[in-house]
Amino acid sequence: MATQMNTPQPGTPEPARARAVFSTEDFGLLRQAVAHYLHEIQDTPQSVKFSNLYHRLGRLS
Repeated sequence: MATQMNTPQPGTPEPARARAVFSTEDFGLLRQAVAHYLHEIQDTPQSVKFSNLYHRLGRLS
């Protein structure tokens, strides 16, 4: 079974852009929640991953 690529035909409108899932305010709330969780799991190997996530969320807001 061959797969087809959906390419726009001449004269047809382009598909609408996807809407954002999170708002700017959501990133601030997520960052706050991650910060709280970081205090709960400090000194565990998992805390490094959450610390990185915390900093990445800070760059987005």
